[in-house]
Amino acid sequence: MMSLRVGSVVFAAVVGGAALVGCEGGSQPPASPKAGADPAGGAAVQEGTKMSLHDFKMKTIFGEERSLGDFRGKVALVVNVASECGYTPQYAGLERLHERFEAKGFAVLGFPSNDYGAQEPGTDAEIATFCTSKYGVKFPMFSKITVKGSGKHPLYAFLTQAAPAGEVKWNFEKFLVGKDGVVIGRFPSSVEPEDEKLVQAIEKALGS
Repeated sequence: MMSLRVGSVVFAAVVGGAALVGCEGGSQPPASPKAGADPAGGAAVQEGTKMSLHDFKMKTIFGEERSLGDFRGKVALVVNVASECGYTPQYAGLERLHERFEAKGFAVLGFPSNDYGAQEPGTDAEIATFCTSKYGVKFPMFSKITVKGSGKHPLYAFLTQAAPAGEVKWNFEKFLVGKDGVVIGRFPSSVEPEDEKLVQAIEKALGS
């Protein structure tokens, strides 16, 4: 049995077997898993490597399992979204950003969360209908998760331990993830999707 800590979340796995998500623990830096372990529910991680976005498997908003390894070699913008927030109109800008750079190897990944002001109360089906009908969202959307506190999803335990580490402050915070699956930038809710500094960071990550 081996374990891996990311923030306050402990991942326990039997080497060569399926991963089990364990309980909360003390705050320690993430350790590198051994070969064959599957700490995040994604593809096996090789000896000496660090965790990345690509190690996670998530449920899409349509209920299908999807590996974030599908975005290996691409730049991703991970955003916790909500339908009843003052920042909700950013859906439109996120979709334009996705369309603008998709052909160059970029994707916006939306993760609904009801953690801030209870502003995402709907079911996955209701969220999907809302964002597609009102904002024409076509970028990948995933099932609603918890993104803060002791119960936050392991994906967000991973994202929020990257410098500058700390909890997500509100809906529509943005994590820019490089082609290797490592967090390379973080932008607060107030930064619009088409803000020049975010666009420039995306272009730099793409190498364009």
